Amino acid sequence: VQLQASGGGLVQAGGSLRLSCAASGRAFSRYVMGWFRQAPGKEREFVAAINWSGGSTYYADSVKGRFTISRDNAKNTVYLQMNSLKPEDTAVYYCAADTSYSISRRANEYEYWGQGTQVTVSS
Repeated sequence: VQLQASGGGLVQAGGSLRLSCAASGRAFSRYVMGWFRQAPGKEREFVAAINWSGGSTYYADSVKGRFTISRDNAKNTVYLQMNSLKPEDTAVYYCAADTSYSISRRANEYEYWGQGTQVTVSS
């Protein structure tokens, strides 16, 4: 499975961005998909995850109510809509795929990772 994240950029506080993650392979619709982020000098942290059907989602408390994860299995793509962005959201954002059926916030349960896309929020 190859994952390609895109959509990052520079935005002012309060603005919005939508990240996309395109996946190769026909098994995409069976994967749990997640978004993680890593800020300079900090550990990678969980942002959001979505189950295979899109019927279950899970968010970090820090983004709940501002970010929305979704997926389009016909397009092998998962999205992260980010609204009301804050400077503390600045990080490299990674998408990841978990071939199990259990939605998780633990990075070590995700087998495949994209290359990351930079999100910078200015104050």
